[in-house]
Amino acid sequence: MNPQFKKGVLELCVLVLLDRKDCYGYEMVDEISKSISISEGTIYPLLRRLKKDKMVIPYLKESQDGPSRKYYQITDLGKEKKEELVVQWDEFSTGVNNLVHEKLVDNLGDIKDE
Repeated sequence: MNPQFKKGVLELCVLVLLDRKDCYGYEMVDEISKSISISEGTIYPLLRRLKKDKMVIPYLKESQDGPSRKYYQITDLGKEKKEELVVQWDEFSTGVNNLVHEKLVDNLGDIKDE
C-alpha cells in the first residue's frame, strides 16, 4: 500500500483502537497490521504527538510477560477528534470510491452507475 495512504489514516486507526480499549504500542501495531501493514517505528512518533496534543494519556501497567508496559488511554478530547476523523474519512472514502468506480451521486443522494 502507498505509504502516504497509511500516513494519512494512522491517527484515525490509533484513536479508533484506543476508543475500544487501552493498548500498548506493540499491541496497536499488531492490531492495525491485521488490516494494513505498518512498522513499530511509525506508531511511536504518532503516540508522542497525540500525548502532546492531550488526546491520549500514557500509564504504566504491570505485565505477566516481563517489565511493565506503557499503555495509552484515549481522552475526551481524543474521542472528539476520533469522531471528527471518522466523519471526514467516511466522506473522503465515499468520494474516492465514487470516482474510482465511476459512480455519480445526484443531488438527492441516489447513486447512478455510468
